[in-house]
Amino acid sequence: MDLDEKFAYMATGQPYRDTDDELTALRDQATLTTNAVNATADLATKETLLRQLVGSAGKRPFVNPNFRVEFGRNIHLGDDFYANYDCVMLDGAPITIGDHVLLGPKVGLYTSNHLFDATERVNGGCIAKPITIGNDCWLAANVTVLPGVTIGDHTIIGGGSVVTHDIPANVIAAGNPCQVIRPITAADKTGYTGKQFKLS
Repeated sequence: MDLDEKFAYMATGQPYRDTDDELTALRDQATLTTNAVNATADLATKETLLRQLVGSAGKRPFVNPNFRVEFGRNIHLGDDFYANYDCVMLDGAPITIGDHVLLGPKVGLYTSNHLFDATERVNGGCIAKPITIGNDCWLAANVTVLPGVTIGDHTIIGGGSVVTHDIPANVIAAGNPCQVIRPITAADKTGYTGKQFKLS
């Protein structure tokens, strides 16, 4: 089974051997690439390296150090993606992120999970389920998103939340486990136009 076939199998949610030699080598390569991404302050170089790392990216992707991924190839970023410090993405299954998404410091997106049976776990058994984040979302600091979760467009996830199940669009949600607190409404508008600090 070649690497593409292995990832296609992993995407089905069936158990796989996490200690597979090819997967281990790909993780090692992803670590080297993220080291390079994190080490440079040159925006053009950072973007070039990031595009080499992930499966796809829209316009103007940006990550602060120390950005970490498991493989990289299963990550798909929309336009104007921004990840603040110490973001981790374990992409055993696809991670798909829409346009204009903001990730606060220490956000973790984890598609992979070890198997519950101890013997299977010792033998390297894992499963992976995809994570999807819609357009215009903001995940605040220290948010953890677990396997199989979808977060709808425009939604805000409060700091420190553990997202264990799907969250709909246009809401503020928080907690452990994360729960919807309220919808986002016109009352949340402040009148900000983006021109308040414009120099000309």
